[in-house]
Amino acid sequence: MMKVGKRFETGEYFISDLMLAGDIFKTATAPLEARITAGGGAGKKGKIVFGTVKGDIHNIGKDIVVGLLKAGGFDVLDLGIDVPPRKFVDAVKETRANIVGLSGLLTVAYDAMKETVSALNAAGLKVKVMIGGGPMTSAVKDFTGADAWGTDAQSAVTLANQWAKQEG
Repeated sequence: MMKVGKRFETGEYFISDLMLAGDIFKTATAPLEARITAGGGAGKKGKIVFGTVKGDIHNIGKDIVVGLLKAGGFDVLDLGIDVPPRKFVDAVKETRANIVGLSGLLTVAYDAMKETVSALNAAGLKVKVMIGGGPMTSAVKDFTGADAWGTDAQSAVTLANQWAKQEG
């Protein structure tokens, strides 16, 4: 999937290639996810609520991160795409997650991420918030009020592991 993303960035692949690769990725990882859950490994490290924020419908990067987090032993609730702030708040209250992941590939996601972080804070929820996606930077992290940022799936897993160790 990383190669597909790079090929899309260079113009070698098109949106239809991304969509097809995303469908293949979901199909290929579904049996692995079932095995992880059945084996009792999922959820041992903590709970994470994850989604692509309101106004953005990109899911390939999100799906990769969610898959790697689950494989890494986290219980992840994937809210999907175009998720409004209220849905994140409700999901954190319901699951008692201690980490929230906000994904976005478009610059319009910045405002939605900021709104989501504000909604989580206004609800009195004490969670760590990570943001990710291609255009994310430390300046965007500061603008949104998130705790950390990353541009690839592995950085999200590394960060979640660090936060889980701090909690434990």
